[in-house]
Amino acid sequence: MQLSREELRKHAESTVESIARVDHTILAVYLTGSMVTEENPFLGGAADIDLVFIHIGEPKVEREILPLCADLHLDIAHHAQVTYRQKRALRTHPWLGPVLSEASPLYDPQYFLDLILASVRGLFHQPNYVLQRSQAMLRSARELWRDVKSSPQETDPMLVYQYLNILERAANAIALLEGDPLTERRFLLNFTKRAAAIGHAGLNAGLLGLLGANRVEPSDLAAWVNSWAALLNAIPESDLPPKLCAERRNYYHKAFSVLLDSDQPQSVLWPLLRTWTLAARAVPESSPALQDWNNATSKLSLSRSSLEERILASDAFLNQVEDIVTQWGRERGA
Repeated sequence: MQLSREELRKHAESTVESIARVDHTILAVYLTGSMVTEENPFLGGAADIDLVFIHIGEPKVEREILPLCADLHLDIAHHAQVTYRQKRALRTHPWLGPVLSEASPLYDPQYFLDLILASVRGLFHQPNYVLQRSQAMLRSARELWRDVKSSPQETDPMLVYQYLNILERAANAIALLEGDPLTERRFLLNFTKRAAAIGHAGLNAGLLGLLGANRVEPSDLAAWVNSWAALLNAIPESDLPPKLCAERRNYYHKAFSVLLDSDQPQSVLWPLLRTWTLAARAVPESSPALQDWNNATSKLSLSRSSLEERILASDAFLNQVEDIVTQWGRERGA
């Protein structure tokens, strides 16, 4: 049974209270993610509660996952206080700015977060600040594109993952014109809405094309979900990044099932390929466990032999996004 938003928040509050009671480096804590941006944070019956802990000094870990039950966990990011030093500059930060604009404080005894949020939220939605965030995201995509173009020595999984990062940032340059950065599980679903909202629905087809979605059938995607699970099960837990730990398997797997059964089954491709590729980075390139991943990326024309052509195509996509962002700013006098 799905818990209500209020019940989820109570889980978060009780966890924060117990941790802050023993860890006196914690300066503030806020709630973010689907709990504050989505009407229903559950997808396929599974959800996470995203929390950010701000520490007085450097935190001991960057991220940790705390399970609450099979379909619910806390995803905790740990930040150093210095990250928030330039209060007004955070307003134009392409990632932190939108996160803070929607953040819900859970612990702030010294009013540190209160001052941060006031600085970020002031004039946050003015077109010139929206444009600056979008342009910053686009610059980041372009810089990564240049890095990928000049890094043929990388392993195949790393190259594909960096290529996906380019597309993520390009898509988010558009998404930021209408709201927050796109979340992973709903990435393609929400990009469709954001692109349409600014009058450029055709961008969705371009993004799907760059992912190779036009080359696969729903049956391929369903088979790849099984291969995804097999690869994650084959990797020792200690070798996996926190986001792919055992406590998050249902979070992804149940979302995959819902997306595959929707009227947009291709929308599963983003979270599936991105997490599968992240897992592929955790095993030797010569490992037999990578065979299905290699076959899938080959079918998507994302293997090393064809990736150069895709990278060139993504350059054209970046140019298109840049033109749209520039025009958006011009029309609003930003």
